[in-house]
Amino acid sequence: MHNKVVHRIARGLRKTGIVALRFNYRGVNLSDGRYDEGRGELDDASTALAELRLRYPDLPVTVAGFSFGSRIALRLAGQESGIQKVIAVGFPTSIPDHDYVYSVSVPKYFIQSTNDEFGPREPFTQFYASLPEPKHLDWIEAGDHFFRDGLDQFEACVERIGRNT
Repeated sequence: MHNKVVHRIARGLRKTGIVALRFNYRGVNLSDGRYDEGRGELDDASTALAELRLRYPDLPVTVAGFSFGSRIALRLAGQESGIQKVIAVGFPTSIPDHDYVYSVSVPKYFIQSTNDEFGPREPFTQFYASLPEPKHLDWIEAGDHFFRDGLDQFEACVERIGRNT
């Protein structure tokens, strides 16, 4: 939750008035538990979402995630009702199993670095073209998966998406 991309996602969304919650998945840094190949991590995200809904029951819900977190955010958007949109940052097409994304019916906003080593442009473009609407893709000119030399443009993109209701 402390990497620069996750920080910029939260900051960009907060600039639009969206309440943002960052959290570590089980086993990351000082959190309890250990990696569960996405199953337990999806439970972690669902629990975090439930807490936000308890605290802010009348606010619209946007879920967002970076890299592995983008996979979890998309899975969450596919199974939880009431989510208005999902922002998937640095979606790693290099990891197999993307079938769950096809069932996500809410607007899907993808933000990719032009030099993402885990979501290279050509395979990502093919994957994106195969997805059903509603969807949107922004490429950020950046040096790597972590948006090196492109973080300001990346954050501005997140802010623009956050304002798009």
